Amino acid sequence: MTGSQTALLGTVRSIAERVTRSHGLELFDLQFRRESIGWVLRIFIDRPAPTVPPETGGQGEDVTVADCAKVSVDVSAILDAEISFDHAYTLEVSSPGLDRPLRHLADFARFVGRRVKIVTSEPVDGQRFVSGRITAVDGRTIVIADGKTTRRVSETAVARARLEVEL
Repeated sequence: MTGSQTALLGTVRSIAERVTRSHGLELFDLQFRRESIGWVLRIFIDRPAPTVPPETGGQGEDVTVADCAKVSVDVSAILDAEISFDHAYTLEVSSPGLDRPLRHLADFARFVGRRVKIVTSEPVDGQRFVSGRITAVDGRTIVIADGKTTRRVSETAVARARLEVEL
């Protein structure tokens, strides 16, 4: 990626962050890449972790189709007015999904009680793959239980992690 492309993506990211914040959301990720359909600008939005539990009046954790539509309309209008791209592109706005990646310790804390798959950079109890339910975050350690075993995974040992879809 050239310096001008990096600067352009930085500007687009700044616009996307400003728009998502204005809707009470947060920017989870932004990608701009060439795919079979042409260039795609993909914006992933998320709802911040609730400070008030949903059962007591706070909003739930799910991003709605209406949220995506509002962000798409606003980002599109600003990009059309302020940014000149070298080629046509398709704008897509969506949530990180049910099997969303977990990137930070706060993500694990937010999803205590949910199932997760973790790939580690170093063996944990002889394994580089841990799967189970997040039971706690203890300091900088994620506690995972699979029904038989409880494993403690250091934050620094997590290479990749995703929520598992539960039906």
